[in-house]
Amino acid sequence: MNDQPLFLDFRSDTRTRPDAEMRAAMAQAEVGDDAYGDDPTVLELEAEGARLTGKQAALFLPSSTMANLVAVLAAAPDPPDPPVVPAAHTRLVTGEDTHIARFESVAMRRFGGVRLVGVAQCDDGSPEPAAFTRALDDGRGQQLIVSLENTCMLQTGNALDAATTWSLAALARRYGAHVHLDGARLANAAVARQVSVQTLAAAADSVTFCLAKGLGAPVGSLLCGSAAFVDRSRELRLQLGGTMHQAGVVAAAGLVALRRVPRLADDHALAAALAAGLASVRGADVDMPPRRTNIVTVRLAGLDATELRRRLAAQGVLVLPLDHGRVRFVVHREHEAAAVPHVVHALAGARTGSASVVQPASSSR
Repeated sequence: MNDQPLFLDFRSDTRTRPDAEMRAAMAQAEVGDDAYGDDPTVLELEAEGARLTGKQAALFLPSSTMANLVAVLAAAPDPPDPPVVPAAHTRLVTGEDTHIARFESVAMRRFGGVRLVGVAQCDDGSPEPAAFTRALDDGRGQQLIVSLENTCMLQTGNALDAATTWSLAALARRYGAHVHLDGARLANAAVARQVSVQTLAAAADSVTFCLAKGLGAPVGSLLCGSAAFVDRSRELRLQLGGTMHQAGVVAAAGLVALRRVPRLADDHALAAALAAGLASVRGADVDMPPRRTNIVTVRLAGLDATELRRRLAAQGVLVLPLDHGRVRFVVHREHEAAAVPHVVHALAGARTGSASVVQPASSSR
């Protein structure tokens, strides 16, 4: 029986499955109880995460969304008792197209009384300087938190350089802001920029580092910062129900994932080949970020994003629709070079309205 997937799934790099090495590590993991701080595999993962990002300590959480929420709550003062909702006592400034702005602001307002202010972004995904400064000016007298994103998820997956992050962080600190870095794909950014993760994280007070995207772990994210910040974050994780018990089972997969950071270069090379192939299709407009990682975004003349997604799905290619007619391809370790001609053929078929299903080659590597 052929158990190969029918579809080539490019919706996200969270679609990866743990391979044999990860499953073996999980099966053999030494565990304790992380609620009591005595799971040795979790402790090892947290120590490695702190070392990798150059911070004093790290905390293992189930997801990057929870890690970002905990980071913001840890940086904000405690709300009044009883809490005053919806009056916000903390202002969070971030790009209007960041993951936090698009998908996480409701939780931050609900659980922390945090008011999110989204600002326009430049083509590279960084906040537009004038808009960023205005938002900080408007927040004088409030607790300010700034969140930067690297890579820039909805801005073609561009990898920001360290100088850009340092410049924005320096401006934020003039207003007394805590600087958080949503580094869900920070490993991709470091590989693309050919620098260490620590170099890209150095400007931030706190950093979210995801293990479950391009690095391929089944679950988990690290929140890194000072020892005091992580201690406060650990309390908040407990309050939000994010404490896990024999978490070493999944932390073991995270340790395997950390060893695979250099392999992300393979995904970036394949994404570049995919971008070149898609650009050869008549009517295709492929975005060209300053520093590409594993994300490719494309428009097709005459089709909106929803219809383009539907037509590609009819030909065996799954993508995520975005704004402005674009769809997103995210390359990960389960894709191989043989997928590129299939995807190019599918895009060409989408342009003409052809609905013949592409039978992809094996998508695992």
